[in-house]
Amino acid sequence: MTAPDPRSSPLFLFLGTGTSAGIPAIGCECAVCTSTDPRDQRMRTSAAILIPDPATPHPRTILLDTGPDLRQQSLRFGLKRCDAIVYTHNHVDHTFGLDEVRRFNAVQNSPIDIFADDHTLGFLKNVYRHIFDRRHNINDSFVASLIAHHIDPEAPFDVLGLRFTPIPLLHGRLPVLGFRIEESAPGHPDSPFPLAYCTDVSAIPTDSWRHFAGLRTLILDALRHRHHPTHLTLDQAITIAGRIGARQSFFVHMAHDLGHEATQVSLPDRMFLAHDGLVLG
Repeated sequence: MTAPDPRSSPLFLFLGTGTSAGIPAIGCECAVCTSTDPRDQRMRTSAAILIPDPATPHPRTILLDTGPDLRQQSLRFGLKRCDAIVYTHNHVDHTFGLDEVRRFNAVQNSPIDIFADDHTLGFLKNVYRHIFDRRHNINDSFVASLIAHHIDPEAPFDVLGLRFTPIPLLHGRLPVLGFRIEESAPGHPDSPFPLAYCTDVSAIPTDSWRHFAGLRTLILDALRHRHHPTHLTLDQAITIAGRIGARQSFFVHMAHDLGHEATQVSLPDRMFLAHDGLVLG
């Protein structure tokens, strides 16, 4: 599958919509893991924003996290560039594909900007010492070329014509970031922006609610029906989406408890289960 061709506004591409184990899960023979519906096959949750640029043959691309399926996602959806990466938090299912971006460095012959808070940057620099401290590598090997940028909660920053506002969220006891993403100029009438991307959420702090005003699109964690200490249940996600009142809401980070078709028919109007490869815009 080739990447969609953006029009006058950026497109939002769901690269993965599954929980940390992915679906199908190893060794599982449940109805969802053995489903023939391609929407039930979920790689680890991440996304890409594709931005038209007449100066480049392929759209400029911002990744939201780099999960362990990044290589497969890039090949499946035809990603040819990676201009920037914005991180929500440091967990393995959102960071362990970082090494794959070295191929984008080689293809586009340029470094990649990455944006993360102190906690996540510290984790990345510790795990990927061969990238961030390459002078100590025994061999001068093929590693990614990255430019790290520190970000702070609620302090907006701009990337390729989009404004990102980091939204403080809770993932259990771990503070993480969601992002309100807006175009710097009015876009296409069908643009999904302003959009809030909030994966891996169990609670929204009181002071963060103001960042959800006037959204066209909400993307929100919805793990399963049963309680989980670090993720929203589907019912909790529906309640929050109803309160926010975006034009459209999409749920991500689903476990194999939620079959796509059966779950979708139970959702309120303007709320949807996202699926891998879904494009907004």
